[in-house]
Amino acid sequence: MQDAKIRLHVDHPLGDGQAVPLSPDQSHYLTGVMRLVAGAAILLFNGRDGEWRATLTVAGKRGAIVTCDAQTRPLVLPPDLWLLFAPIKKARTDFIVEKAVELGVARILPVQTRHTNSERIRQDRLQAHAVEAAEQCGATHVPEVADLVGLDRLLAQWPGDRHLLWCDETGAGQPARIDPSPGPAAILIGPEGGFSAEEASRIRRVPGVTPLSLGPRILRADTAAIAAITLWQVSCGDWR
Repeated sequence: MQDAKIRLHVDHPLGDGQAVPLSPDQSHYLTGVMRLVAGAAILLFNGRDGEWRATLTVAGKRGAIVTCDAQTRPLVLPPDLWLLFAPIKKARTDFIVEKAVELGVARILPVQTRHTNSERIRQDRLQAHAVEAAEQCGATHVPEVADLVGLDRLLAQWPGDRHLLWCDETGAGQPARIDPSPGPAAILIGPEGGFSAEEASRIRRVPGVTPLSLGPRILRADTAAIAAITLWQVSCGDWR
């Protein structure tokens, strides 16, 4: 049996014998860029039905079709961890989204703060980066990338059962040891200019919030996101 080296995310049901039409971009990628021909094997996932081995049955550049042969892995959901971060420069925001998917988060929420560098984001572009990251890292689930939301609005609607881990760049937080208690959680990373005094006061009033210090050096926002997710995964997530 031919090995499948390419993984694609599709928005289509997957199952034994299911024919799956690919988008024009995916069709061009398979047949025009990767030069695959009918009979080639690929892997498909849709975030619902696990991962499936499929065969390229129609190799048109604008209308390729693949047919599911067998499930290779069931759906594996990441831990119930959200990442909240203030968008920074474009390439570094893309990097945060990509690494959050690879490290295993369930939802990504860009947050508008007083010192956030960008007043708007391209949610669709960031979601596409999340899909690409999931395709590359072998995930069977793609986290939602939410649209930009104001910090005050987000905290006003904060679910009481979700533990908020606030990465406090002032060093006033607890040392970076996370209580390995189960349950929904979220990590909050601030902007390059840090949280304002008013924002910090508002965050401290969230029930059950835990301020964390990520060590003796002030980390860049993208580094802090990776470090915090890693700490949580080792303590509470699916790395244990």
